[in-house]
Amino acid sequence: MWVPSSLVKLVETLKKLPGVGTRTAERLAFFLLREPLVLEDLEHALHQARENLTFCSVCHGITERGQDPCPLCTDPRRNTGQLCVVERPQDVFLLERLGVFQGRYHVLGGALSPVDGIGPEQLHLQDLRDRVQREGIQEVILALNPTVEGDATAHYVLQLLADLPVKVTRIARGLPAGADLSFSDVTTLRDAFEGRTEF
Repeated sequence: MWVPSSLVKLVETLKKLPGVGTRTAERLAFFLLREPLVLEDLEHALHQARENLTFCSVCHGITERGQDPCPLCTDPRRNTGQLCVVERPQDVFLLERLGVFQGRYHVLGGALSPVDGIGPEQLHLQDLRDRVQREGIQEVILALNPTVEGDATAHYVLQLLADLPVKVTRIARGLPAGADLSFSDVTTLRDAFEGRTEF
């Protein structure tokens, strides 16, 4: 069966995106070919992203070239005594959108995962320790994913900062609002009980 090589390349490239399989990649490719204005906008946005976006040298989040350190690191209105540690840059945008944190951030760049070859050297862990010392951070808040890798990373950070005068906390885990207990797994219920607060 003959398929244009450029179409095959487009589908294969789209499949590299997270959560995009062959069928979704094919649907996206044909949509983009049917909608040349959307394809043009996408081309322009990708070019702009490549040219204008980079990583902050302080927090390792995403920033514009020419704004390093990023606006979140330099905003004098933010609480400089609190540092929220997250795995990925997109976690910063989620927390900012929700408006639940007013301090500064530190992006690790992932979580410890020996199976995937991700050790402490591949993450921004030493930078974290250096920042805590340099900036006089009073509280490090771990907002890591509730996974085996996230738990391992949290324990590593706790040990890494053990000799420093800093409080290390972790965001609570448990049942989401409106959830039915019967649909919860054992780990979630255990975390909910352990993280309970006075009513």
